[in-house]
Order: sequence, then structure tokens, then C-alpha cells
Amino acid sequence: MTRYTLGMLGIPKIQSPQGKNKLSSIAILTSGGDAPGMNAAIRAVVRTALANNVKVFGVYKGYSGLLEGQIFPMTASSVGNIIQRGGTVLKTDRCEAFFQKSVRREAAHILTRKGIGGLIVIGGDGSFTGAHLLEKETGFPCIGVPGTIDNDIAGTDDTIGFDTAVNTAIEAIDRIRDTASSHDRIFLVEVMGAQSGFIALYTGVGGGAEIVYVPEAPLTLDQMKKVIERGMKRGKGSSIIVVAEGPKPGLAQDLSKGLSKSGYRPKVCILGHTQRGGTPSAHDRLLASALGSAAVGYLLQGKSNAMVGVQANEVRLIPFSKVIGKKKVLSPNLKDLVQTLSS
Repeated sequence: MTRYTLGMLGIPKIQSPQGKNKLSSIAILTSGGDAPGMNAAIRAVVRTALANNVKVFGVYKGYSGLLEGQIFPMTASSVGNIIQRGGTVLKTDRCEAFFQKSVRREAAHILTRKGIGGLIVIGGDGSFTGAHLLEKETGFPCIGVPGTIDNDIAGTDDTIGFDTAVNTAIEAIDRIRDTASSHDRIFLVEVMGAQSGFIALYTGVGGGAEIVYVPEAPLTLDQMKKVIERGMKRGKGSSIIVVAEGPKPGLAQDLSKGLSKSGYRPKVCILGHTQRGGTPSAHDRLLASALGSAAVGYLLQGKSNAMVGVQANEVRLIPFSKVIGKKKVLSPNLKDLVQTLSS
């Protein structure tokens, strides 16, 4: 994964708003699954806005909290000592009610009545869909900041939380490999990724896995056995298989049963939500800080209905229409690399 430095990451300069269109206040919320680095993004939004004489309101518990009026003013002190914390201090939720047009209209009224002129949403594809429809139907300006460990959002090379999740999984694999080697065992390590194999693929390459199973390109048991047997012929007594959880629960267990029937003795380790928590990496803190600050800058420039993302080490504004519902494709080079390095 690309490592950013302040010198490499192009961040747009904030232009001071002028005239009647000047924003006087904005709101920020986190929605969907939490991701390490969300707090760094919240901090960046709040302090960048205040530095430009714009008031900031925090929305507690995502779209659900917005509808309940859980909106409160934030100060520079509100975001002190949170950059190193996982999760989100604003809390998060998945709000099914926001699928309704009338509910979104009421959300715009709530924000407008409080004198708020723009909304920054930190989340994933579903959260951005809500923001996009909110602006499309009511004209209320919204900008998205990609925060999801899955790194499955189209239009951006990276998402907040992905780097930390991968590092967490790799640290676990390093420990599991010690046991696998000591007992000459096959371990299936299940990582998160119901619809996307980015965590699995990056973890597999970084953790030296022999096999990576992803939803985008599922393997057959015969294909997996060939890789295991090829390693055994070279004298390898153990193997690590990284499995993305997939859309259906129990995938790693099913694969384990299939291998057991062929005479292997596999063990299953499900990492689960440990990948979502914990201290965000330096990479995620920098990414979140840059994107959060840029989101404020674009709003002040009168730009919205879009997501801030990273493309070729540059922070850019990508219209929601080019993001929502689009499929982000796994790198075929990385998939080939897993096979090459396991041979």
C-alpha cells in the first residue's frame, strides 16, 4: 500500500468564502460501520472549520441521531486527545428510515432550522447514498469522507481504516504462523470482507499466505489442495489460508470441513471485529486528517454532492454519481503475486 508523506499528498488549499454564499456553520456525522481513523477525520473537520471562522455541529449516532435532533456545537476542545482513538466519538448507526424520501426531507429541515449550511458524512457506500439523495432531493450541500476498513469504495485508492485493519490481521497471522509451523498445521484465517476481498488480498500478501480466498474470485477445494500439496512436496509442513468472510456466514468453516474430508487437519481462526478496533495507524491518521480538512475546504468553495478521495497521491473531489453503486476492482497483479510467492 502507498505510504503518504506530507510532501507527497496533495491537499487542496482552502479559499476563504466571500459574500452572501459564505457558510457560517456545518455539521458532521459518522455512519455505517466504524473504522480506525474516523476520530482523526472528525478532528480535522472541526479544527479546519473553526480556523476558517465556521461553526461546527456534531451529530450523535449518524442519520438516526440527526432525525432525533441529537446535534450539538463542537469546539477545538471537543476533539482534543482523540486522534489516537479507534471507533468514533460521535457514535454511528445504520438508519433504515433514511431510505424514505420524506425522512430525508425532514432531515434537511432539521439542519436548516439550526442554521447549518452543509453536512460532512464519514462512512461508506450506503452512507454516501443517503447523502447524495439528501442533496439531490432537497438541495442541502453534502460531502462524503470515505471511512471503511473494506477499502471497497470506488473513486478513491484508499479509505480510512483499511491500513489499520490490514496491519491488525497481519499481526494476528504472524502469531498464528508460529503455531502452524510448530504443529505442521493448516490454518484458515478469516478476515472481514463480505463483498470485497481487499483486506484478504493485502493481508495475504503482507502475511505471506499460501492461499487467499476472495469473493471476487473464489477458489475450488481442488485448487486449494493443489497449492497445499505443491508446498508439501517442497517440504512445507504448514500453510496459511486467508479467507474473506464473504456474503454467507461460515465460509471458513465450510472450507475447513472440505479439507478435512481430504485428510488434512485444518484449524480455523476468525478475526472478526478485532480488525475494526484499536489505535489507527500513522497512515490512517494522516489520510483521515487530509480528507477531513479537504472536505471542509471544498464545502467552503461551494462544492458538494461528492466525496473527497485519493487518486495518485492527490486529494480529489469525486462526484457521488461516480462512486455510489460502483464496483472497485481488485488488482490482478496482487492476485498473481500471491500465487508467485507461494510457489
